[in-house]
Amino acid sequence: MRLPLGTLLKPVFPLSAESFPKMAAERFGVQQDMDATWHTFEPVARTLVDSFHLTLDNPGHDRLVPLLDAVEPELRGIAYEGAGMGLTLLDALFPNKKRLPAFLHGPGAPYRCLVHIGAGLVLPRLPFGTTRFLARQDPFLRWLVLDGYGFHEGFFSWRKVIEERRPPRRLHGYAARAFDQGAGRSLWFSTGANVERIIATLGTFPSHRQPDLWSGIGVACAYAAGVMDRNAIAVLAEAAREYRGDLAVGTAVASVFREQSGMPAPHTDLACEVVWGTGAAEVAAVAHDAGLGPFPAGAAPAYELWRREIRRQWCARSPASSGDRGAVTKEAGA
Repeated sequence: MRLPLGTLLKPVFPLSAESFPKMAAERFGVQQDMDATWHTFEPVARTLVDSFHLTLDNPGHDRLVPLLDAVEPELRGIAYEGAGMGLTLLDALFPNKKRLPAFLHGPGAPYRCLVHIGAGLVLPRLPFGTTRFLARQDPFLRWLVLDGYGFHEGFFSWRKVIEERRPPRRLHGYAARAFDQGAGRSLWFSTGANVERIIATLGTFPSHRQPDLWSGIGVACAYAAGVMDRNAIAVLAEAAREYRGDLAVGTAVASVFREQSGMPAPHTDLACEVVWGTGAAEVAAVAHDAGLGPFPAGAAPAYELWRREIRRQWCARSPASSGDRGAVTKEAGA
């Protein structure tokens, strides 16, 4: 009897939902609050891993899409992210099929941002070079692949990336910054979304990297499983200080992700209300308006120019932007 491809690949590409809390405990030790938080995180991690394996066994759209759409709406975007992982791996092993592009231009299009992040999550485990893979992706969304890459490395290679603060040597320019956006997002999970641990960890990084790391925290805070109350998010936003505009950019990006998933979430609204003073739907509308351009050619990647415009709009409408230096830091590091 022929074994499913996912079964054959599991020993070669080991990934399980149980590995997430183990990695967090390895870093911070056993913490009572983290154990409780992981009960909330567990459905997210399990959906990501299960959909990854599901995609390996059912790569055809006719079989895969109904399985992904059967996932409960709150987690369906995560399921499509896992599909991005699986299809990217299959394309690496069987390059003639080109499953990922077909999915992105077909049933995966409504979740294209999350599918790109999923592709980045599996990228460190693939045999081909990052640069070659990125060159084949959409010029605007390819940076989300680096975000996924940064999340993977920030979580699973945390000693090098977080403790020693060493990003991959082969990433340069904006690629390194997009990597940091994902690495920042990984801190949400590896710290158990503990405000004190997040702030203390970010404080160890040099100032030129903090805007992108804070942006990643903003994405996770607004998109991932809701574990913070209003006061905790407010403390986090206050601690961001001059990078609060970057935190705002992250929450805006997350509002777009949540909109694409087709399922509003109370914690996305909560994060947007604390940081922007309004709900997720209005923040997503701001993000869409910011993407209308036109953007000057060659100034920076269009993705970064979009993010700068989101930050500009947050500064224009938020009294908390007084003294915000995140935009200046960003301009210098483009």
